[in-house]
Amino acid sequence: MKEFWVDARPFSKKIVTTAIESGADAIVTEEPEKVRRLGRIRTIGPAGDLIPGRDVHEIRIIDKESEEQAAVLARQGLVIVRTTDWTVIPLENLVAQSDQIIAAVTSVHEAELALGVLEKGVRGILLSTDDPAAVRAVGDLVKRKSGNVCLSPFTITEITPVGMGDRVCVDTCTLLGEGQGMLVGDTSSAFLLVHAETLENPYVEPRPFRVNAGAVHAYALMPGGKTAYLSELAGGDEVLVTDPCGGTTVATVGRVKIEHRPLLRIRAECGDVDASLILQNAETIRLVDETGRAISVVELAVGDRVLGVAGEGARHFGFSIRERIREK
Repeated sequence: MKEFWVDARPFSKKIVTTAIESGADAIVTEEPEKVRRLGRIRTIGPAGDLIPGRDVHEIRIIDKESEEQAAVLARQGLVIVRTTDWTVIPLENLVAQSDQIIAAVTSVHEAELALGVLEKGVRGILLSTDDPAAVRAVGDLVKRKSGNVCLSPFTITEITPVGMGDRVCVDTCTLLGEGQGMLVGDTSSAFLLVHAETLENPYVEPRPFRVNAGAVHAYALMPGGKTAYLSELAGGDEVLVTDPCGGTTVATVGRVKIEHRPLLRIRAECGDVDASLILQNAETIRLVDETGRAISVVELAVGDRVLGVAGEGARHFGFSIRERIREK
């Protein structure tokens, strides 16, 4: 996921406070102790959590030679890249070679360009500004630009009660909106979009922070393209939240509830990709149809089309691998 750094040199309490409130991942500062008094956040600077010249390198791109030097440094670790006239070409060349590039910017416009370089964008943004409003705007942009997943319509082929089992509710620290949810699957070859409990229901109040995500064995697609078993999630973890257009954000888990409930197995296909997912058998559990509308599992029928993602095959400790592993 994209990182948001703020340059607080010279020290400014207002800029540091706004950066922390805007979800910044790190502060570049000459006075890390002053920053730490305002909040727990990673610092880059002398006596910081990351030391310039050791953990992070910084370089100004002025010609091809300095661009090549930046590429060499990026093979060693994180590199803050500055450009004299803020041209995109050097960034494109560097992003093509490395995932360690932090682009130094001074505006929302520059941040947007850097995040869109070669589609995947830079690893993160370092914002230099004395305007708290700019900090908030860039922070919002970086968090919204967490990436995209390629959603496809899956056709429901089977809906079968499978008895009792343990299912997992993931309660996030974020209020989710209509169409948002988590991508979950019984195997790592395909995931279905499970809708958050945002909708009115005559039986229970909405829980817009909650995704009743599936049985304990299921995989959830996580930030960075990794996976995690639902049963392993815990408070403080970060999960991937996806909308019907494939846009993603990151939410922090506040609590996980595992309870014994009646379950359904749902199977679906998209071309030659088969998906399956075991969910609680209850009207509040919903998938997302191809129009972005939530559809309850008790109303779901064979032939309906719901959104999902075709995975990349086998996983080893949550990472995609190319190995002959068969899941069924």
